Amino acid sequence: MKLFAPFALGPFPLKHRVVMPPLTRMRADADGVPSPLAATYYGQRASEGGLVIAEATQISQQGQGYPQTPGIVTDNQVVAWQRVTQAVKARGAVMFLQLWHVGRISHSSFQRNGSPPVAPSAIQPAGNAFTSTFARVPYETPHALDVNEIAAIVADFRKAAENAKAAGFDGVEIHGANGYLLQQFLEDKTNHRTDRYGGSIENRARLLFEVIDAVADVWPLERIGVRLSPYCNVGDIADSDPQTLYRYVIGELSERGIAYLHLIESQTSWASASVSTTQRETPKSIAALFRPYFKGPLIASGGFTRESAERTLVEGHADLIAFGRPFIANPDLPDRLKRGASLNEADQKTFYGGAEHGYTDYRELAETAL
Repeated sequence: MKLFAPFALGPFPLKHRVVMPPLTRMRADADGVPSPLAATYYGQRASEGGLVIAEATQISQQGQGYPQTPGIVTDNQVVAWQRVTQAVKARGAVMFLQLWHVGRISHSSFQRNGSPPVAPSAIQPAGNAFTSTFARVPYETPHALDVNEIAAIVADFRKAAENAKAAGFDGVEIHGANGYLLQQFLEDKTNHRTDRYGGSIENRARLLFEVIDAVADVWPLERIGVRLSPYCNVGDIADSDPQTLYRYVIGELSERGIAYLHLIESQTSWASASVSTTQRETPKSIAALFRPYFKGPLIASGGFTRESAERTLVEGHADLIAFGRPFIANPDLPDRLKRGASLNEADQKTFYGGAEHGYTDYRELAETAL
């Protein structure tokens, strides 16, 4: 199977094409320090020559939007992540860290001074936010960032990239998807600015590329990935012309020679947000639509089975396939897929928060055979 053919991801000789994508689990402590269980969790899911992308990790206190998500800001957070990267590398895997700022998909309870979330424009999202105590309340109207505040966020991404290097990661992935800050700047439903960060596609994409350039001061481009979710409306996001927008963005990413482009197949919002007719006309395959515009390695993510993953690789729409929920319930997922073995079912009630149950206690295939 092509799914188990080797692949050279920049300087990393991968032995298979099964990727563990970023999966938010909300098991850090109140200060954003990854749990001691995180090293076990990621170590269980690391395989020799495989790629593991750590869960979305906030670059600043301002960037947090969910309770008990990890950061990469403080010394304690860096030390905790060092234990994780050591566990993953001991299994012979490659590990990237996803850098995250949620923008308006947050709540004032996460801010030490109680200030509102931030965004390109002061537009309240539809739906409900998490508070710092796991309560659900309506989203607040965000503060529209001024130019100096935008520059500070770019600096936060750069510092987070430095901390990721200190923590022992092999590279970083910039989170430009799922309705969070960078996508809020990209798409015209959420970006009504009239300055150099708004209006034209080039202006709306400016922040994403400033972040990439800042991170590239720390990491070579061959160790920087970018995740995007065209046609996504999670977080009440939308654009009037997503195909033109993302053709431009992906073409520019291709020219920069980044490590990989990570595309999420179409998603719909749990908030029942209204979307335009254009937004609903989602292509059958995001990866197939945008593959012609990106020359480098492409990861496709979103609802893949063993069969659909293999078909996508054979058809040339992607080079690697990320499996989300299957990795939660199957720490030995690459081995199970290679054997064509049955998969454990994921327990959705344990996805977010908690301790070892539903986190580190899923059994491997060898254990289930006993």
